[in-house]
Amino acid sequence: MRKKLKARITSDGVEGFFSRSREHARKLDRGEELSPEFTISFENAADMMKVLSPERLRLLRTTKEGAMSVSRLADELKRDTRAVGRDVNLLEQLGLLRTRYRVNPGHGRLRIVEPRAARYQLVATV
Repeated sequence: MRKKLKARITSDGVEGFFSRSREHARKLDRGEELSPEFTISFENAADMMKVLSPERLRLLRTTKEGAMSVSRLADELKRDTRAVGRDVNLLEQLGLLRTRYRVNPGHGRLRIVEPRAARYQLVATV
């Protein structure tokens, strides 16, 4: 069984990136194992909040319930399917979601959305 990742989304910019890199290097020098995680860093909290709107955060929370199609996500969230599709595209580009296609007999293919991490942590520095 593959370990689930933890995703950390921060607004600590370049300084935070270098600080995390130094800390990881120190752990590796001591022979410690790094936990499976990835970090997305924004320059400031305002940029982070533009990308991670309340609707996109709802989408992330809903995908944690299990893999589902974009149309089912739209139904669950009571949103337009095209809007959910755009949000899925953006969150997939950031690496927060992943999609795959499944054959839907007689109807083409279904785009299935699943979370990339078991846990998403947002850290905003103001």
